[in-house]
Amino acid sequence: MAGGPFPVLWQPSEFVVILGSALGTLLLGAPPFVIKGILKAVPSIFKGSKYTKLVYLDSLTMLYKLFVKMRRDGLIAIEADVNQPESSEVFKAHPGFLADHHAVEFLCDTLKLMVAGMSDPFELDKAMDAELETHHQEAGMIPAVINRIGDAMPGLGIVAAVLGIIITMQHIDGPPQEIGHHVAAALVGTFIGILVSYGFFQPIAAAIDHRANEEGKFYVCLKAGLVAAASGTNPVIAVEMARRTIFSYCRPSAQELDEALKAAKK
Repeated sequence: MAGGPFPVLWQPSEFVVILGSALGTLLLGAPPFVIKGILKAVPSIFKGSKYTKLVYLDSLTMLYKLFVKMRRDGLIAIEADVNQPESSEVFKAHPGFLADHHAVEFLCDTLKLMVAGMSDPFELDKAMDAELETHHQEAGMIPAVINRIGDAMPGLGIVAAVLGIIITMQHIDGPPQEIGHHVAAALVGTFIGILVSYGFFQPIAAAIDHRANEEGKFYVCLKAGLVAAASGTNPVIAVEMARRTIFSYCRPSAQELDEALKAAKK
């Protein structure tokens, strides 16, 4: 659009210096599980959020069924459900939740504590907070590494540009057109470094961080319901307290939850 020749931006040596250095920084500075997490997380940002209103409604209904069973038959009644969730009729009725391995593990591990005798809601709340804090720190490692690489990109672009200027100095006695071509090629390094930093790496890190916050909020929702149930709260009130922790843009309304619970009762 600016009228510049597009082929001048194709400078393979500049890409090798910038992106090669970024790859080396990643391999040297990040543990293997973070690298695997990046490879898994980056494609996910191009998909829609999996924590939709329907997912929350389904999960709240599942919590309601568990809480009713606990209140009616006692904690021992859910022991088989939490020990083997894949065989539980309650969990099998909600395959979407059952497919979320981490959420199932978080819920079942907490219910196991309740079955084992941890009846104090305060202690239960502390146990879940410790797990959520660990999960938050672990999830934050991925965007932090991507952000650090993004911060390094302008500097690596300057390195590539300086290398291009060094090459230009070897042709200083050449015609102006040749010198201009080499200077333009050198400046491409600075351009690419800044572009991929602010245009790619940092937005990708922000998107991954947003996905992590959504996942963390889902666990907070489960936690609110579990603490309320451990306090002896009526199952309907317990899931309502869980509903109120959900972000507003994907939170089911009180009427929608009430209709879902009525359908579950039938």
